[in-house]
Amino acid sequence: MSAESNGQAPRRIDTIQRGAGFLLGLACLCVLAGLIGLTCVDVVARYAFNSPVNGAYELTELLLATLIFLALPLTTAAGEHIEVELLDGLKSALLKRLGTLVAAVCTVGVLALIAFKLFEHAEKMDRRGQVTDSLQIPLSLIGWLGAASFALSAIAAIVFAARRFREKA
Repeated sequence: MSAESNGQAPRRIDTIQRGAGFLLGLACLCVLAGLIGLTCVDVVARYAFNSPVNGAYELTELLLATLIFLALPLTTAAGEHIEVELLDGLKSALLKRLGTLVAAVCTVGVLALIAFKLFEHAEKMDRRGQVTDSLQIPLSLIGWLGAASFALSAIAAIVFAARRFREKA
């Protein structure tokens, strides 16, 4: 009996997904804690000492983008995106499955295309040496994070769609 037929592959995918989910969740937690800490320190410094944190606005923007990009694969893996179920009223199970397949292919395609375009854009920003105004942080870092996030989301969408098809079979 092969590893595929006895269920080893799905268990391995589950283990990888749980590990990746844990790491992404932990990263989101750290970024959110950093964002809260930065905001608190900036507010206290601004009002108590009349001296705001240099670059706090830029850091806040970068941390928010980072948080969104880190959370995207988690949202995709959980199937928590907004979903319009236009074909739910159909009686035919075949048409429902076909609609689900088309939606899954479109979702994966769009996520992969965005990942590719973000990677191209990050490369362009890196070649041009684009940085933030006051802290001089390379903007390509956020672009590469976004590209990786969308690529992971495309993979998560494939796994989610495969599970959905297995459950309906």
